[in-house]
Amino acid sequence: MGHYKSNLRDIEFNLFEVLGRDELLEQGQYQDFDLDTVRSILAEVDRLSRDELAESYADADRNPPVYDATSRTVTVPESLKKSYRAFVDSEVWRFALPAGLGGTPLPRSIYWAAAEMITGSNAAVWMYASGPAFASVVWSNGTDDQKRIAELMVEREWGATMVLTEPDAGSDVGAGRTRAHPQEDGTWHIEGVKRFITSGEHDLAENIIHLVLARPAGVEGVGGPGTKGLSLFIVPKYRFDPQTGELGDRNGVYATNVEHKMGLKVSSTCELTFGDGEPAVGYLLGEVHDGIAQMFQIIEYARMMVGTKAIATLSSGYLNALEFAKERVQGPDLASAADKTAPRVTITHHPDVRRSLMTQKAYAEGMRALVLYTATMQDAVLDAEARGETDETAERVNDLLLPIVKGYGSERSWTLLGSESLQTLGGSGYLQDYPLEQYVRDAKIDTLYEGTTAIQGQDFFFRKIVKDNGQAIGWLAQQIQALLTTEAGGDALKVERELLATGLDDMQGMLGTMLGFLMSADPRGDGGDPRNVYKVGQNTTRLLLAAGDVVVAWLLLRQAAVALERLGGDLKPADRSFYEGKVAAARFFCGQVLPRLSAERAILDSTNNALMDLPEAVF
Repeated sequence: MGHYKSNLRDIEFNLFEVLGRDELLEQGQYQDFDLDTVRSILAEVDRLSRDELAESYADADRNPPVYDATSRTVTVPESLKKSYRAFVDSEVWRFALPAGLGGTPLPRSIYWAAAEMITGSNAAVWMYASGPAFASVVWSNGTDDQKRIAELMVEREWGATMVLTEPDAGSDVGAGRTRAHPQEDGTWHIEGVKRFITSGEHDLAENIIHLVLARPAGVEGVGGPGTKGLSLFIVPKYRFDPQTGELGDRNGVYATNVEHKMGLKVSSTCELTFGDGEPAVGYLLGEVHDGIAQMFQIIEYARMMVGTKAIATLSSGYLNALEFAKERVQGPDLASAADKTAPRVTITHHPDVRRSLMTQKAYAEGMRALVLYTATMQDAVLDAEARGETDETAERVNDLLLPIVKGYGSERSWTLLGSESLQTLGGSGYLQDYPLEQYVRDAKIDTLYEGTTAIQGQDFFFRKIVKDNGQAIGWLAQQIQALLTTEAGGDALKVERELLATGLDDMQGMLGTMLGFLMSADPRGDGGDPRNVYKVGQNTTRLLLAAGDVVVAWLLLRQAAVALERLGGDLKPADRSFYEGKVAAARFFCGQVLPRLSAERAILDSTNNALMDLPEAVF
């Protein structure tokens, strides 16, 4: 049996009992899909993930890709190749592609539900197979000729990468030094070094298309400092015939190093060198010097993927821990501890183990709801586009939720996997006999790449709230307030609704204080001190995590209200236990997590700049 433990029952509960995604089917762009068909697709993805994808997870970690410094190539293990081929052949990736690019679109909520199972079982397979997803960016931004490149990427199963980071320019993307030099034939020669490039070199595909951020050199009116001076270029590993895709000469981009990592070892993370000894020929994407905006289309997809991967890993970690706890006999019941003859019990009888398991369950199921609720905003955006319209609210709310999905989801998942899931197994969890130790190693990267948690916090406050004039956060607060006003769940959830109301007030109070700090940092104001922005900077991560707790509590209570309705009917024992578990998770989360926000608010309110006044030597 593979390591991966899915939760298809909870996925379908979210999609069809809470979020009503079945209402999108059999009409418009989804007219070819009915509920039974979608359920069968999810069931097949579940099987694929648990069997063929999960099969190589441990072996590929123990036998990571091999880098040949002479040929500057990477060979991935055979076990991973088998899983990769199974995923590619499944064509699940077509569900997110536009029809014109060979896609069979499904609602994004259903697509990300499938993505949870795939990334939870073997995230590296998903990453290596990013070619179609990146092809859609080329398709939507490219010229007519470049649209053919996108078609070739799909037809010939080419790999693809997003190439931003440099040795001296990580989160500060605008500090990048890679240059693009225009040529008389309309191409560009790229020169520079990039690092931390996921799937930068491998032998899973005949070609790899690198989407590279670089600064145009010597072009009047283009360039300059910061991110606005960057353009996005299509740089293939091999040159190719633009119509047939037949490969030509090797292009001047090579993997000059492969990182040796703590986890996710089977994913080849490369240093790429462009134009060292021979030209790295590239093509300006869309002939528009708007690289950072184009790249953000990929970044937003990647952030959604990272949050989904992290949450999927926590869910599987919890279910592995639960299975162990149900079988592990250790010690007597605590109430009979003084009786030396008392029978030994499974550790699910011990209070602290139960606390730990319910903590894992509540967060895993709450954050799954967060991912799928965010995906419903993407559904609304695409639905409006299909009608030739724009849903500005859905766009704003999706933008607001993405840093929560990525930052909050990855931070909570990584922490809980180590402090609760692995801990449930005791010393056994530290061994490779169980998957938890690999889960912990593989999950840490989720808090780092595609923007660290600190970056997500700053993005959340400065761009998604302040720059948005609070429109999206205000709309979301209204949705939460609506649950309180309608008294969802009746008397059975009265206490929990009161706790949510207090948590919402605490989160809004934190935001209000931070806005006050920001206003007081404006030197144009009376007595404004620019250094007061430091008070904001000390608390952006705190606000992000608090907002995540409030949103998850709200989503869990929505689920609990639905579950309470179901419990009023005639149910099979397994269904009754499932719905009772939904109510229990919501009550636990509201009672155990939300009260902490009052303390976080008090800490934030007392922020001063004493920390910033300390000499560096003190540290």
